[in-house]
Amino acid sequence: MAQQTATAYTAPTTPATPARASERAHGHPSYVKIWGILLALLAASIAGPFFGIMWLTLVTAFGIAVVKAVMVAAYFMHLNIEKPLVRYMLLAIAALVLVLWAGIYPDVQKSEGQNWRQAERVVRPAGDAHAKPAGEAGRH
Repeated sequence: MAQQTATAYTAPTTPATPARASERAHGHPSYVKIWGILLALLAASIAGPFFGIMWLTLVTAFGIAVVKAVMVAAYFMHLNIEKPLVRYMLLAIAALVLVLWAGIYPDVQKSEGQNWRQAERVVRPAGDAHAKPAGEAGRH
């Protein structure tokens, strides 16, 4: 008679899996933590003007705006897990916006020139919705 040895069945061990497939593909960020960081940055950008230093306020406000935009795009729009092509497209768009701004900025900031004229202030009497600008009152 052949002797059989009994072996106990052991289930294969697997690491704990997240509930959703998207969480398995990438780490699930703490949205509350990101929201808290964005809230702190908002408070810093609101508090900036109270110091009265104009250049510092502008630099920090725009710097904080850029940081907040990157955080929102990366975490809430999930761009941090996209293919590199998407990042390259966003960088190309940002570069084109900078080229557009650099081309327009000198003209927008001019205060004199051959075709430049100061915008006229419109003075409207109470009840006259079709009043002419202040400099055109006597012209026909």
